[in-house]
Amino acid sequence: MWTFLVLGLSTGLSAGLSPGPLLALVVTASLRSGLAGGLRVALAPFVSDVPIVALSVLLIDQLPAAALRWLGIAGGLVVIWLGIEILRGAPAASLPAESGAGEGRRRELWQGAAVNVLSPHPYLFWLTVGGPTVVRGWQVSPWHALAFVAPFYTMLVGSKMAVALVVSRQRGRLSLTWYRRVLAACGLVMLAMGGLLIWQAWGNG
Repeated sequence: MWTFLVLGLSTGLSAGLSPGPLLALVVTASLRSGLAGGLRVALAPFVSDVPIVALSVLLIDQLPAAALRWLGIAGGLVVIWLGIEILRGAPAASLPAESGAGEGRRRELWQGAAVNVLSPHPYLFWLTVGGPTVVRGWQVSPWHALAFVAPFYTMLVGSKMAVALVVSRQRGRLSLTWYRRVLAACGLVMLAMGGLLIWQAWGNG
């Protein structure tokens, strides 16, 4: 069981801190809406990953390569659209207040979930590493499978929540000019990530 536990902790931490569209959204939401906004995006895997994990475990080695290709292209386009939206709003952005969530802020969770669902990375992980590990663990006992899944998501979501905490605490020290620059940088990162997703998907087709 310790093998499953260590594998879950290490892969979860690596996935949580790896640069990507979801991490960029965590930073952006933390700047815009404070800790609450960043936490909403950080929790997105709990919303989006249930069907991904189920599909991966049930259809290991059966999902056509073309499906991942078009999924990656669609995900890249969504990430690019979000990046454009951030860039368009950055020049006129005002320093956010610490107020509660409105319609736009509630949307952050669903934006994060959409980015995760349409990215090929979770599918590739669960088809190649996560799914087979869960199946092997389940063959021993359900506790062995849980020993991998629970630490994985604890580290995946927990590391993104830690990033949200750090960014939200620092945003009060930003001037309006630097706040807009950081937002614009996040938008550029989203554009780059979207382009990378499309390039990877097209190259693997």
